Amino acid sequence: MSPTTHRRQIPRWSELRPLVRRRPLVANPTDRRLARAHTIEDLRAIARSRTPRSVFDYVDGAAEGEVSIGAARRAFRDCVFHPRVLRDVSSVTPQATILGSASALPLVLAPTGFTRLMHHEGELAVARAAAAAGVPYTLSTMGTTSIEELAAASEPGARNWFQLYLWKDRDASRNLIDRARTAGFEALVLTVDTPVAGARLRDVRNGFTIPPTLTARTVADISLHPAWWFNLLTTRPLEFASLTSWGGTVAELVNQMFDPSVGVEDLAWLRAQWTGKLVVKGIQSVADAQLVTDLGADAVVLSNHGGRQLDRAVNPLRLLPEVVAAVGDRAEVFIDTGIMNGADLVAAAGLGATAGLVGRGYLYGLMAGGSRGVTRALQIFETQATRTMQLLGVTRLADLDAAHVSLAAST
Repeated sequence: MSPTTHRRQIPRWSELRPLVRRRPLVANPTDRRLARAHTIEDLRAIARSRTPRSVFDYVDGAAEGEVSIGAARRAFRDCVFHPRVLRDVSSVTPQATILGSASALPLVLAPTGFTRLMHHEGELAVARAAAAAGVPYTLSTMGTTSIEELAAASEPGARNWFQLYLWKDRDASRNLIDRARTAGFEALVLTVDTPVAGARLRDVRNGFTIPPTLTARTVADISLHPAWWFNLLTTRPLEFASLTSWGGTVAELVNQMFDPSVGVEDLAWLRAQWTGKLVVKGIQSVADAQLVTDLGADAVVLSNHGGRQLDRAVNPLRLLPEVVAAVGDRAEVFIDTGIMNGADLVAAAGLGATAGLVGRGYLYGLMAGGSRGVTRALQIFETQATRTMQLLGVTRLADLDAAHVSLAAST
């Protein structure tokens, strides 16, 4: 018996019409560009196409062989989730309590230097997006917007933190602390993993300087990224808001300004100077987490500086459960380095973290589309975190624990 054959026919328009779907018309070109981004990796790809190579590499790169950053991202990707079923997840919130106040996500926007280099709107764009999304934002000592300018531009209720490096000039450090206090910043974040600059080889090979110098390579780059260069050259000069003047490489700046002799007594001094919330960032051992907690830190950040300092450093995610067990009853534990997905935030929460700090993730958004791009990055994190919680069968972050997530075996 021969198989049944179907006679071909030309479809009528009335049959095709229900299949036609027009995409909504988006007039703003930035919004059109960002609408194509569904992951942080998508934003990264857009950022790469829109910024000079040296600028993108400064954000994207890490120290030496970039082993640490790769290992941190793999650790998050290799986490195993253990979902529960038959749970009502019709209403889910990824809201967290961070340093005693509500945050829409278990997420803090990390301090990043030279932010106006990535996009001319700089720190103000990031702070606006963070406030609108209901998450804290950390202004860096190496920022290109001043403490006072950020405070003046902030909406009521914005959660502004200030990140501090202790300089060789302690009077200058004290001045920054006083200014942050006067401006009403909620928390002070001391970074302790930068006694000297890491070897960021992409920057070395690109001849990266602050501000960018006009060389044959950069002049050629103008033709490839005219909008970026136009914005750089037609807005106020790129300069450090906390430094009187500077020109050179990042490594030269770090080694000239930062104090490699910072010790325990300096943290005790800082605790006496600052009566608000104190966060210590750059912790890479249980012993140091206990040390800074004993000295009065309200929170510790497990971080290897995004892999940008000591390459092959300890993986923060693998360290997280031990630190939570050691100090979690006395201090909040945050994690930094490698977070590229809202599911990463959920995994960290399941392993005991109060929140994750994200730097590159929002900078990709900033480079892709200014403040709108940062907002898009935050939307992506929120969507992914909420969906992950629903699929895990939990409605609140407080319901997450080690029964929901486990680390892959170390290789």
